[in-house]
Amino acid sequence: VQLQASGGGLVQAGDSLRLSCAASGVTFTMYGMGWFRQAPGKEREAIAFITWTGGLSQVEDSMKGRFGISRDNVKKTVFLHMYSLKPEDTAVYYCAIREWPRSTWTNAGAYEYWGQGTQVTVSS
Repeated sequence: VQLQASGGGLVQAGDSLRLSCAASGVTFTMYGMGWFRQAPGKEREAIAFITWTGGLSQVEDSMKGRFGISRDNVKKTVFLHMYSLKPEDTAVYYCAIREWPRSTWTNAGAYEYWGQGTQVTVSS
């Protein structure tokens, strides 16, 4: 299984950005995919999750209204939509596959496969 995250870069505060995560080599039916981020010196934090079938999606409360998640089942790609970006959003953003509906979506340990991350830097 490989997850290829892309779309990161340097943006200004207030800008919008869309990250993509393409999954390949997936031969099983996954439960869903999520996005996390990790800033220097901080723990990895959950951002959003979406099931691969059905209509369930969740966004961390503190990020609702600015972040959203969607998917393209045909391309096996999940997207993270980010609006009104702030300097504190600067981090490496990771996507991950959650194969089974165990634990909670915000728990990084509930995900079996991880992408390499893409850097998002928001300047003030």
